[in-house]
Amino acid sequence: MSSNKPRKKKKKRKTKKASAGETLEDNDLEDIDSLLEKIEDTNGLSQQTQSGIIADSRPLLYVEHRNLNPENELKRYFGARAVLGDQRPRQRQRQYVRSTWLTAPKNTWPRYSKTGIAMQLVETRRGVQYFTFEHHREYQQVQFKFLDAVESMDPNNIVLLLQMNPYHVDSLLQLSDVCRMQEDQEMARDLIERALYSLECAFHPVFSLTSGSCRLDYRRPENRAFYLALFKHLMFLEKRGCPRTALEFCKLILSLDPENDPLCVLLLIDFLSLRAREYGFLTRMFQEWESHRNLSQLPNFAFSVPLAYFFLSQQEERSELELSQARERAARLIQLALIMFPSVLMPLLDHCSVQADARVTSHSFFGLNAQISQPPALNQLTSLYVGRTHSLWKDPAVMAWLETNVHEVLCKVDARDPLVEECEHKRKMRYQSAPRNIYRHVILSEMKEATAALPLEVTSQPVMGFDPLPPLDSIISYTRPERTNHPSNESTLSLFFRSLLPNFNLQGDIRHDGDEEAGAGQDLNQGVNRLMAAMRDMLANIQFQEPPRDDNPEGDADWD
Repeated sequence: MSSNKPRKKKKKRKTKKASAGETLEDNDLEDIDSLLEKIEDTNGLSQQTQSGIIADSRPLLYVEHRNLNPENELKRYFGARAVLGDQRPRQRQRQYVRSTWLTAPKNTWPRYSKTGIAMQLVETRRGVQYFTFEHHREYQQVQFKFLDAVESMDPNNIVLLLQMNPYHVDSLLQLSDVCRMQEDQEMARDLIERALYSLECAFHPVFSLTSGSCRLDYRRPENRAFYLALFKHLMFLEKRGCPRTALEFCKLILSLDPENDPLCVLLLIDFLSLRAREYGFLTRMFQEWESHRNLSQLPNFAFSVPLAYFFLSQQEERSELELSQARERAARLIQLALIMFPSVLMPLLDHCSVQADARVTSHSFFGLNAQISQPPALNQLTSLYVGRTHSLWKDPAVMAWLETNVHEVLCKVDARDPLVEECEHKRKMRYQSAPRNIYRHVILSEMKEATAALPLEVTSQPVMGFDPLPPLDSIISYTRPERTNHPSNESTLSLFFRSLLPNFNLQGDIRHDGDEEAGAGQDLNQGVNRLMAAMRDMLANIQFQEPPRDDNPEGDADWD
């Protein structure tokens, strides 16, 4: 009896575990979410309370893996049960799919196999690692076929190419743009996620998404697809209502090349920070980068940073000292922004459907002349900012704060403050022409207000979704081979028959230069013979079908 007692206890424990298994399976994710929220809250408080407003020991562009998953953000809003539903058992059944950080592979995707993309470590300098993607020979052949498909201007050719090569990255990017133009947002987003999955499977073992010390050179065409896929993915995330996840992807793009910023995500990161309510990150970035990047010379930072300080001054859990510091910084910076960029105010009020008072409308400083006299490059930046972030300024408390500071600026203008003249001189000397990465950002953002202000030299050239405005100093590792046939040398008659019969070639084989004149008549006869043979072959293959019989022969007489 004594030897059987422990066995009975073990059995009871097993039955208890089995009966409680369902409740554990239902509640484990909620428990994990609550723990993550507690950790996130404590981290947020520590970042904001130490040293006044900003303090964080981690690098500025540090990326957290859990913030790259939009489901984590959606679960914070709606709960794990509403977001996941019945997906948990299905995910445990998949064993062949490798886990990735950027996207979650789906059951509907084709089975992944090696595509011919690899990543190599080029060099390491001062603790920074420089990587590059490489295309193997088989992938290069697919790339050449993709370029032929793009030149054909027929999306069906790209679809056929993807059926044979379901993880060809440039085809996925280009077809995603086609689906988005056809209002198929779900398919467009799915193709971008598949492209990211294909690229992440090719990562170098040392390549890290979170360290902020891994670089990719945008001048290499093989690296551009990763930049573009990340940018398009974060745009879909922002539209989906996941600004915190989109901000993390934006930080990831900036960490790949913070000095050159090839997609100019600095024009976007302030908006995502405000949308995600990450005010501490935005103010910290401004303080750390202003000295060497002159962020205040960008209209988006000039206006978004004081707006972030204003939102910080409205948080009641802060001390009175912190609130007063935030209010003082917000007022000082918004007044400086209004003096430096007066052309932003009236379009911003128009987008917010707010009518300015008589003093503002009658004053010439914020009038129409401020918009007309600004350089074209500055007009693109201000139009982009107003079109993108005007919704953040519609809060009545924000408008009241803005109105107060606008009147303060008008008092300084009337008093002939030397700062006003200094800022006017800076506007005239700077912003003469925008760098290429700003044009690239405007094209990718598809903001109507900004695209309308693009210069003619940008709008007149074709822009491809898989490589918009490639750098002028590109580093080419392999080139596309020249075509063997040159249709431009053919006659109009030959081009006409080639359009009907793709296999027809009037010129035949290439002749030697010395035989041209002697064999001209013979070549003409051979060309005619080939044409007649091709016509006979075409006519022989034509099959006529009998029209379907109808019991009512007069039924077709009513056609219009």
